[in-house]
Amino acid sequence: MSNQVKFLLNEDQIPKAWYNIQADLPEPAPAVLHPGTGQPIGPEDLAAIFPMALIEQEVSTEREIEIPEPVREIYRQWRPSPLYRARRLEKALDTPARIYYKYEGVSPTGSHKPNTAIAQAYYNMLAGVKRLSTETGAGQWGSSLAMACSAFGLECKVYMVRVSFDQKPYRKALMRTFGAEVTPSPSEETESGRAILAMDPNSPGSLGIAISEAVEIAAQSDSTNYALGSVLNHVMLHQTVIGLETMKQMELAGDEPDILVGCTGGGSNFAGIAFPFLGAKLRGEAYSNLRVLAVEPAACPSLTRGRYAYDFGDTAHLTPLLKMHTLGSTFIPPAIHTGGLRYHGMSPLVSHVLHLGLTDAIGLHQTECFAAGMQFAASEGILPAPEANHAVAGAIREAMRCREEGVSRVILFNLCGHGHFDMSAYTAYLSGNLMDYEYPEEEIAMALAGLPSVGNP
Repeated sequence: MSNQVKFLLNEDQIPKAWYNIQADLPEPAPAVLHPGTGQPIGPEDLAAIFPMALIEQEVSTEREIEIPEPVREIYRQWRPSPLYRARRLEKALDTPARIYYKYEGVSPTGSHKPNTAIAQAYYNMLAGVKRLSTETGAGQWGSSLAMACSAFGLECKVYMVRVSFDQKPYRKALMRTFGAEVTPSPSEETESGRAILAMDPNSPGSLGIAISEAVEIAAQSDSTNYALGSVLNHVMLHQTVIGLETMKQMELAGDEPDILVGCTGGGSNFAGIAFPFLGAKLRGEAYSNLRVLAVEPAACPSLTRGRYAYDFGDTAHLTPLLKMHTLGSTFIPPAIHTGGLRYHGMSPLVSHVLHLGLTDAIGLHQTECFAAGMQFAASEGILPAPEANHAVAGAIREAMRCREEGVSRVILFNLCGHGHFDMSAYTAYLSGNLMDYEYPEEEIAMALAGLPSVGNP
């Protein structure tokens, strides 16, 4: 059908295995280091907060890892998610580009996050864990883990970044609807939270701080484990259902992407859409001319202005050392409305593929991104999450370049969630109260000056 808009798969076409890009990388990703010894960590170093199945996935170099049937059974509630041809947006832009988007907002909580939340809750349930603790920014991850814990009979404790806790009351209500206990971070409940509040009683919080609080309470309880919604290898792995489905759907459309775009905060939705395509390119099977573009907030620019170095994944330095693009673990980003992208670091695997030159990265200001989201909503009828607006803006930039050059290229991006719980952000934009923020170089330099000496020359 020449004017087809949706490209759909059947439930039996949900992938049966996740894809692990570590099997195909030209150079292995750097090891995770113990901050005390400077040596690569072992399973015993993570066993206090993660089940062994996830620890094994974290270090695995097998190309495919089977998706357990109980996980696929819950995936069927919304997967496979649709692929759309953005014909109305193409017309509005008057571009010769052919634009496609994979829409993850059809999940029960409205984003891509349940892809890993369901898997993590399942493995923890098998390990006999009773409660999971976690952090959340915009609330997409927190609500997804709350839903997953409800599905597998686990308790859920969520530390929500204070600025998002105040900005997004409906995400907070959604988490509580699924039975989660939600606390603004930094809080008085933990040593790491109290330390931050002692320095700044009005701290807006950050994902790094919230991670510290969640890790702290998990490490102190035998019945509680920690779950992370982004950054770690096993999270990137679980999200590859997105790209694996998309590859089949692009075949249905009879097209092949020239440009692939995803927004980045911790890296999970970007890895989910990009890694399967990059893997096929690395193996020489397809997509030889594919260009992959990561789009991040200019106000939290880990990929574009950060340093590729070993750093802690949290503010209180409770985690191992990860080799990643980082702004420094003490970096607290401004209170921008893209709460899910307010993280000082980046997934080690996403950082590694950028370091290897397999992807490009740009940073965009939030007003350009919200303008792009508004244009997308007017054309396609879907209101993107503020985080997803970065991918929309990146795709529109590429489409306009096609118009300027008079070239038709295929642009594919991941629309990782809807913005129905983010209307306060759109209200701020429509009222003219949303300002762009360029993080001062001297403040980034100050945060980077505190990088650990271990692993860094």
